[in-house]
Amino acid sequence: MFSRRATPGSRTVHAVKGVDFAAYRGEAIGLIGSNGSGKSTLLKAVAGLLPVTAGRIYTRGQPSLLGVNAALMDDLTGERNVILGGLAMGMTRAEIEARYDEIVEFSGIDEKGDFISLPMRTYSSGMGARLRFSIAAARSHDVLLIDEALSTGDARFRRRSQERIDELRAEAGTVFLVSHSNATITETCDRALWLEAGTLRMDGPASEVVAAYEAFTRKA
Repeated sequence: MFSRRATPGSRTVHAVKGVDFAAYRGEAIGLIGSNGSGKSTLLKAVAGLLPVTAGRIYTRGQPSLLGVNAALMDDLTGERNVILGGLAMGMTRAEIEARYDEIVEFSGIDEKGDFISLPMRTYSSGMGARLRFSIAAARSHDVLLIDEALSTGDARFRRRSQERIDELRAEAGTVFLVSHSNATITETCDRALWLEAGTLRMDGPASEVVAAYEAFTRKA
């Protein structure tokens, strides 16, 4: 259970409560639900960034939350952030140098100019998200947690990102994906968790869970 700390005159709000599931190596699991349903909170808790007030989270291996573990800095150039993000993920400088061109090319941020040499504060939110994903995808992860990164970029970037997720799963990793695009969930994930008001509403094959969620939203 995860709750927001109460201040004088306020009440405690449980962001996620009673959520119980097991994830297995090689799975890609989508998280869907209305805004404020607890999806991002759950990812941060699995990553160890939010303490639980009740219950337990067990992970085998080190979870990596995309965009947080990368530890990128707005005042540094994209080039420096590739190095910083790689080091934050445990890569050596030699490994980063060997993958540098591939990371930049994958992100596509240099297709319309030399943006990699500019500070990240000059990037659009989509460019920053693509670079974060490209850095994170440069190495294998025990558990990779992705929050909305695949909603940015063109169809080619999304397709390549989905292909890389398939590769990460084949390397015995587990992928969690939060997206407001139901098509992205069904195309990328074989399983989905539907959260609503902080509770687990449904857990099953992605296509079935998405269909149930869409039926629910049409009635709402």
